[in-house]
Amino acid sequence: MGLVATREQISRALEAVIDPELRRSIVELEMVRSIEVGASGVVDVTVSLTTAGCPIRGHFQKAVAQAVGALEGVEHVNVYFDVLSAAEKAALQRRLGRTGLPDGALAQVGSVLCVGSGKGGVGKSTLTANLAAALAAEGRRVGVLDADVWGYSIPRMYGLGATRPPVSPQKKIVPLQAHGVKVMSIGFFVQEDAAVVWRGPMLHKALTQFLQDVEWGALDNLLIDLPPGTGDVSMTLAQLLPQARFAIVTTPQPTAQKVARRAAQMAEKLSLPIAGVIENMSVFATPTGERYAIFGEGGGRELADELEVPLLGTVPLTMPLREHADGGVPLVVEDPDDPAAQAIRHVARGLIALTPLRLPVLDVARSGAGNGAPAPAAPRPAGMSLPMA
Repeated sequence: MGLVATREQISRALEAVIDPELRRSIVELEMVRSIEVGASGVVDVTVSLTTAGCPIRGHFQKAVAQAVGALEGVEHVNVYFDVLSAAEKAALQRRLGRTGLPDGALAQVGSVLCVGSGKGGVGKSTLTANLAAALAAEGRRVGVLDADVWGYSIPRMYGLGATRPPVSPQKKIVPLQAHGVKVMSIGFFVQEDAAVVWRGPMLHKALTQFLQDVEWGALDNLLIDLPPGTGDVSMTLAQLLPQARFAIVTTPQPTAQKVARRAAQMAEKLSLPIAGVIENMSVFATPTGERYAIFGEGGGRELADELEVPLLGTVPLTMPLREHADGGVPLVVEDPDDPAAQAIRHVARGLIALTPLRLPVLDVARSGAGNGAPAPAAPRPAGMSLPMA
C-alpha cells in the first residue's frame, strides 16, 4: 500500500464538492469540520450541515466519498455529519451576504403566523385575507405580508390593485391599509398582474426588505401568506423569523392532505412550530343551506391528529366567499353571517386564544424623564435603499 493522502491533499480534493444550493465549495463555506487520516488508509470526514434534516445530506455523503476515495492510498472513506452552531450559521450568512433581521426589527409585532399549504388551489390566500380581517374585527392590530411572490393575490382581495405605497421620511415603506389591515405585497411594485420571474437571491432580498424596511408599527398579529410548496421563500422566512409559527391549510381530500403533510415536514425541518391545521372547503354550502362533501370528509382532522396539533377550524365553501375575494372586500367584513365567514371568525378567535395580548410594562428607566432627568434621544432615521420602491 502506498503513502496515505495528507490532510492538505484531502482538503484540496474536497474543494470539488459543491453545495448545490449555495453554489460554493464546502471548503470555501467552512463546512468541513474535521479530517482524520488513519494509517490503514481509512479517512474520516465530518461535514457540518445547516440543519439536522438537511434534504441534500445524501448528495454530500456521495460526493465526499467519491472525491476523497479517488486519492492515492485511500482505502475507505467514512462520512459523518453534525450541525453548525448558531454562531457558525451567522458567520456563514455574513460570508454569503445573507444577514438576518437586525435587532429591533419587528420588535412591535406580537405574533407572526405563516400560512402555508403543500399545494396550490386549496384557498390559502383567500383564508389569509379573511382571517386577517376577522382578527381586525376582534380588535386586533393586524398586518398581512403577501409572500406568495409568484402568485400574489392579496392586493386584489383587498381592492388595492397595484397602488404604490408611500415612503416615510425615515426611508421606510408605509404599508397600505384596507378594512383595518396593513398590507404589503410585491404586487404593489410591479405592473398589475405582471409575472415575477425571480430566483433565490432576489427573493431573499425582497423578503428581507418587506420585513426590515416596512413601517409595520405596533401589531398584535402579522400574517404571512406563503407560496404553496416547500421552496426558497419558506426557508428564507424561517431564517429571518425563527419565532414565527406555521398554520397549514388543506382540503378534506386525501391527496391534498398527503401533500400538506410535506409542508408540515418542511416546518419541522426549519424548526417552525405548527400552530394548527385549517380545513378549507370542508363542504359546499348552498344558498338554501344544503351541504355537500364534494372533497370528502375528515382530512383536516386526520392531519391534525397525525401532527398532534389543534384543528383550528373547518371552513365551508360558499359562493359569496369566492365572489367577495374577486370583488376586493373580505367576506367577513361584508357578510359576517355567511357560514364561511362564521367559520373563519371561529378560527380567528382560536388564534387569539393561542396568542393572548401582552400586558404593557412600565419602563422604569425612562419614567424619570419628567423629574429633571434628560429625555431619551429620539431614534435616528434608519433604513436601506429601496430599489423596488
